[in-house]
Amino acid sequence: QVLLAESGGGLVQAGGSLRLSCAASGRTFSTYPMGWFRQAPGKEREFVAALSRSGDSTYYSDSVKGRFTISRDNAKNTVYLQMASLKPEDTAVYYCAQGEKYGSSWSVKRNVSSWGQGTQVTVSS
Repeated sequence: QVLLAESGGGLVQAGGSLRLSCAASGRTFSTYPMGWFRQAPGKEREFVAALSRSGDSTYYSDSVKGRFTISRDNAKNTVYLQMASLKPEDTAVYYCAQGEKYGSSWSVKRNVSSWGQGTQVTVSS
């Protein structure tokens, strides 16, 4: 079972930026597509972004497209979420997610094999 550890959350003003990181344990990181989800208070967890095993294919929800960028460094077993032009409605706990082995980027939205513990992002107006 892989361990996923998020970091980089915090409090930021509307219009600001944050970069989340997720470090994965193990030696098979590059065989899994990775993604990010978020859950706001009183709402269901929702898909945010995902990318392929090599990082050359990405997939975003409409609500963050053009503002968020997902990337990965397979040498460091780390996936990132660069968030810009943040809005108060982006406030949520953000979760790192590992997809199914050898899966595609879009498959992460439906198939998650491991979750991180989450990191809080709060955007003030």
